[in-house]
Amino acid sequence: MGTTSEVLKLNLGCGVNLKEGYVNVDKYGTPDFLWDLEEFPWPWDDSSVDEITLDNVLEHIGQTNDVFLKVMQELYRICKPQAFISIVVPHPRHCNFINDPTHVRSITIDGLRLFSKKNNLEWQAKNGANSPYALHLNVDFEIVKEAYVLEEPWKGHFEAGKITKEQVGQAIQQYNSVVRDILIVLKVIKE
Repeated sequence: MGTTSEVLKLNLGCGVNLKEGYVNVDKYGTPDFLWDLEEFPWPWDDSSVDEITLDNVLEHIGQTNDVFLKVMQELYRICKPQAFISIVVPHPRHCNFINDPTHVRSITIDGLRLFSKKNNLEWQAKNGANSPYALHLNVDFEIVKEAYVLEEPWKGHFEAGKITKEQVGQAIQQYNSVVRDILIVLKVIKE
């Protein structure tokens, strides 16, 4: 499904949130295309996808390490060089993450850094203990955007200048439900 000459954008795990201009994909309901993202291989050709959106999806799939790592490999396989993958996940210390029994895995910015060959090589040069998944799986993702969506009252205090970025960082380390969502954009690095 999909060829290298057409523009192909996927809204994976869309649920009822269908996006215009995207092929909306989900295991349930009435998306454009029914598919279980834990079934491999995915039905898209190698290097055929220009853009992927995963909005509150990654935390629901890949309960076992093998399945999650295969999801990362499939994302890489189907994306064109320089494709973008937009990810939104709940912060693992927010009630939205904790209270949903279908959340099987926390997704963090630092966790996704493990899938960058540049990072893996830097860590190896320093004899770091970080897992070099990009090298092991032959994938390469560069984080090009990362942001936290703060929960109230933290958001209001930060926007009003009542607390600094450093104070927000300290609060994230000390308290639950400071950050509601994590936004991450990955760029696919291929020769």
